[in-house]
Order: sequence, then C-alpha cells, then structure tokens
Amino acid sequence: MSFLKRLFGGGEKAAAVASEPDAEYEGFSIRATPQADGGQFRLCGIISKEVDGEMREHKLIRADMFPNENDAKDAAIRKARQVIDEQGDRLLG
Repeated sequence: MSFLKRLFGGGEKAAAVASEPDAEYEGFSIRATPQADGGQFRLCGIISKEVDGEMREHKLIRADMFPNENDAKDAAIRKARQVIDEQGDRLLG
C-alpha cells in the first residue's frame, strides 16, 4: 500500500507539498519534482497558471540527470523559466 501511495502521490503530506510552488515567474508557478532514477535524479517539474478560472499545468520532464535532488530542483526551475520565455501562454494551450 505504501508503494501505491508514493506512486500516485497519496497522503496529506504529498498534497500539502504539491500545493506550494518552488518559484513564481511571469505569472506562472513552478514546482520542481525531481524523480529518483538509478541513484541519481531526473529533471522534472510542473509549470502551472490559472487561465480563465481554470488551473492549467504542463509537465516538464527531461533526460538530464543530477547526482543530488537539490541540483535537479535548481535545474528544473531554470529550465522551466527558459521554457516560459520561449513559449509563454502557448505552453498551456
């Protein structure tokens, strides 16, 4: 059961953490969500913005791997800002 909760983000703690963005940029919220993979962490994140009263999200997943979670989080925030600069609101289209 514990495996399934982690897999699907169950539990109150996961919900509380998921609601707090790691950064705000150009009206978007950015949450870094690195994924453990073979002793390293994959660059992953969620870019979200409220559009017409509806919260829209874009999942950012890259092949980049980092030796620790903090490096992966920092890189995810930098990459999310770059994607927002390049695509803007089209990202959520």
